[in-house]
Amino acid sequence: MCGFFGQFNTPNLPETEFKSLLALAKHRGPDDSGYYEGDQVQLGFNRLSIIDLTEAGHQPMSSFSTRYTIVFNGEIYNHLEIRNKLPEHNYKGHSDTETIAFALDCWGIEKTIESLDGMFAIAIYDSIEKSLTLVRDFAGIKPLFFGFKKGQLVFGSQYDQIIAHPLFSNESYNLSVFKLYLKQHFVPAPFGMHTNLHQLRPGELIRFNVNGDLQKKRYWKLTNAVPSDLIKDERKAQSLFEDAFQKSIEDQLVADVPLGAFLSGGVDSSLVCAFAKPLKNDLSVFSIGSDSKVHDESERAKQFADSLNVKQHLWQLNASEMLTYWDNATQALHEPLADFSILPTYLVSKLAKENVTVALSGDGGDELFFGYERFWSVGKNISYQGFPSVLRKGIYGLDKVLSSNKNVNSLLTLAKQSTGHESLHSRFGDHWLNMVAPDLKEVSLPEEWDVYSYHNCSDSRELMAKMRQAEFYGMMQKTLRKVDLASMENSLEIRVPFLKKSFIEAVLQIDPMLSYGPNKKKEVLKQNQLKRFPNLPDDNVKRGFTVPLGNWIKTGLHDKFEDSLNTLSNKNPLFKQREMSNMLKTHKEGKDLKWPLFTLYALSKF
Repeated sequence: MCGFFGQFNTPNLPETEFKSLLALAKHRGPDDSGYYEGDQVQLGFNRLSIIDLTEAGHQPMSSFSTRYTIVFNGEIYNHLEIRNKLPEHNYKGHSDTETIAFALDCWGIEKTIESLDGMFAIAIYDSIEKSLTLVRDFAGIKPLFFGFKKGQLVFGSQYDQIIAHPLFSNESYNLSVFKLYLKQHFVPAPFGMHTNLHQLRPGELIRFNVNGDLQKKRYWKLTNAVPSDLIKDERKAQSLFEDAFQKSIEDQLVADVPLGAFLSGGVDSSLVCAFAKPLKNDLSVFSIGSDSKVHDESERAKQFADSLNVKQHLWQLNASEMLTYWDNATQALHEPLADFSILPTYLVSKLAKENVTVALSGDGGDELFFGYERFWSVGKNISYQGFPSVLRKGIYGLDKVLSSNKNVNSLLTLAKQSTGHESLHSRFGDHWLNMVAPDLKEVSLPEEWDVYSYHNCSDSRELMAKMRQAEFYGMMQKTLRKVDLASMENSLEIRVPFLKKSFIEAVLQIDPMLSYGPNKKKEVLKQNQLKRFPNLPDDNVKRGFTVPLGNWIKTGLHDKFEDSLNTLSNKNPLFKQREMSNMLKTHKEGKDLKWPLFTLYALSKF
């Protein structure tokens, strides 16, 4: 896990100025730095050494033929398998970077990228074609931002590196994206908050040439189709899951530095640890505890740790102790991102970094195995979705009277399932949005924003497949950005076994109905957890990895929020200071407005 920065097809910056922009992401790679300069191309790299700690892993790295020069952030889990497919070669070391470089010589760019299974952001300079190619991994685990204007390209691992570059330092806000951030609480790919700034989509490759042209290609995309040969037998589904997950865990335990795992009280991280322990007997796990009974999972995490006989590092903090790290955690926001679980994620990363350089995480399990309540919130209405609007509204009203909406919910009144799905992610209501930022009222969301554009479905399997894809490219991307920012602020690499490409492609064969249904979420994973922890009491309460922010805004964080909202209105005339103060006052009086308030707070920090 590292960070890089570069530019192409624009006059080179003085080396000291270029390196100052590279240094903005020094925390991503504190172990080593590298620099490459050519004709209108500069590449810089900050290295967090994980595989091959020697000089043989130094970047930027040129291929054996010297045609290609690359910078690469991430890990390629199948790189030794790729080496076995390549011609015999005298490698200098055993880094995955060197594997990529030689594969480029042998196979070219597209075949090389399509062969990779891992998490990565890569920039490839081709000295013969005079082109530069940017590539992002298929799941969007690793970030890659770029600015492109009049054929000139600047790119990097952090958004603030691009906006600090002289070419883009005076860009205005893109109001459509601005509104999208306020509605979705992060800036999804391919958008940037400012004009001419962008990010690669997951699974995207973009090639830039000296004529100022660019070519885009999606080399991998999660399908929303239902396979014709679904595995509907529970035993076969469990067998497939276990084989695929075992392989994913095994591949992600390879490191030349200490490695551990996050452990909460949930299903996903406990399975990661349960599969990792037999392969790594000295596994250390890391957990955070709090004095909020609603949010604390430390007791459950300790039960898992004791059952697995792993060394658990538990950091128990009360509210006042947590709040002392608030500024440190929000300092990690090198782009607008409104997910207040950045605080516990920052804390568990800080704890882990004291002992290891790599940690496994359980992210991705909820999206692939239908772990969120919102899957059922949309799906429960499916029997009536095709009815005319007046009937749907009548059914909703009748059910509300007879059973307090036990059978359907208000999403049934909307014409499209995808509209209801998207609304579940937007916690900044139009009432408050139009008050605090009235100039955005008539602004439309970007035309390219198509994550929640699927058609209505009358079949539950089809609906779940479409919702899974939307979650994968929607809110999961926010979660991955949060984890990357919080962990990299601590120079810690996070690996995500649920999001290994070969694992994803395998488990898509499992019938969604084995995991999803009324009072049933990610049942395939829960049954496997029960098998591995048979003596632990069942706990179906999904707490989430979060903090009692609503209460903190009323108490210990009130003044910080007040100051930040004032700062925001002073910096940006879009926002009305009086209305934001009223929002804060209304929250303090009892109405829960923590999400819109934190969305504005995070924006003020950027």
